Amino acid sequence: MNDRRDVTLPAELVELAKRVVDANRAAGRRVAVAESCTGGLVAAALTEIPGSSDVFETGFVTYSNEAKMELLDVSRDVLETFGAVSVAVAWSMAQGALERTRADIAVAVTGVAGPGGGTDKKPVGMVVFARARRGADPDEVVADERQFGDLGRGGVRLQAALCALELLLPGALVP
Repeated sequence: MNDRRDVTLPAELVELAKRVVDANRAAGRRVAVAESCTGGLVAAALTEIPGSSDVFETGFVTYSNEAKMELLDVSRDVLETFGAVSVAVAWSMAQGALERTRADIAVAVTGVAGPGGGTDKKPVGMVVFARARRGADPDEVVADERQFGDLGRGGVRLQAALCALELLLPGALVP
């Protein structure tokens, strides 16, 4: 039998996830995530932390537009008008995650990880984030668009997951 070790996530991702779990535990908050281009990486980082079930409510991986509509109630009109990689869709994803769970805060991430799929308006490395809080003014849109550049698929996904985790820290502001 081989001496196999656990497959681990990048240390910086796990360290930030631990900060998120600890800070939200201290704040008495439960979190949810709605992921597209990160494919569950944010949820994986959070669940890497022992005791994360105190904080982590659920994660949605809604890679297709159909999944975004069915699981998070993202409007077809919003998807067709703005495209999957847009503030409108990220905001709808975050709101949908919040509405379908008992979480106090939800973050959504959608983007173009590459190597293909980019356009002039939405190049590889473009990622959009949104955060929704239970009880917040629904007109208060907390969202951001980042251009990471073509860091390779894994690099874009890692940077996107790090940004999404940052948004789950109490008091985090969108840069």
